[in-house]
Amino acid sequence: MPLTQIVMKKDIHPDYNQIIFEDLTSGFRFLTRSTLTSDQTGKWDDGNEYPVIKVEISSSSHPFYTGEQMLVDTAGRVDRFKARLEKSQMIAKDKKPKKAKVKKSDEVDPVAEKTKAAASDKEATEPATEKEASK
Repeated sequence: MPLTQIVMKKDIHPDYNQIIFEDLTSGFRFLTRSTLTSDQTGKWDDGNEYPVIKVEISSSSHPFYTGEQMLVDTAGRVDRFKARLEKSQMIAKDKKPKKAKVKKSDEVDPVAEKTKAAASDKEATEPATEKEASK
């Protein structure tokens, strides 16, 4: 079937209109097309009114794009983290320093040492095999 005969179904796709996105952090606004809608409208530079969607972070305020570290705390997450950090630091100051633990790989196992010594003694006292003797 040629592509010219393929027809898209009617009334199943959302409306795709121009819309203004406004960054609440920096106040930056940009006009683009989207399927999102909003009851709020705003006037754009061309004099027309478009629906406005307010966003917390956009390319003008995101640290990846700006190169600056900016804390945007909308749900109190930063404050809760700082409180937990201070609490853990206070607890750490009150505790005594722990002794350094020796890793198991650094410990000497007396049984393993005896086994290794016995194996090396056995090799030294065994007679050479026929192959080794013929060399």
